Amino acid sequence: MSDKDTIPPAHVAALEAEVTLAREQLAATVDALVAEADPRRQVERLQQKGRRLVFDATDDAALPEDRARARKVLVIAGAVVALVVVGVVRRVTRH
Repeated sequence: MSDKDTIPPAHVAALEAEVTLAREQLAATVDALVAEADPRRQVERLQQKGRRLVFDATDDAALPEDRARARKVLVIAGAVVALVVVGVVRRVTRH
């Protein structure tokens, strides 16, 4: 091997530093994704959204457009629940 074929130590050190940084960033990203995918966190987020929806639908302090949207969502959710209950009752009474 000639001197032209060897990689300078400074270049190797720079590459190692880049790899180390990339690994640390990847580890941080994976940790963040794991935290977001945690079922307890998702349940907590859904509960907060539900509380906000009920607040917007029922409280006079909510903005009118938020109140209208929340009421529409709650009406649709109620209709879906009612249809599911009717379907379950019909299925149970048939057998």
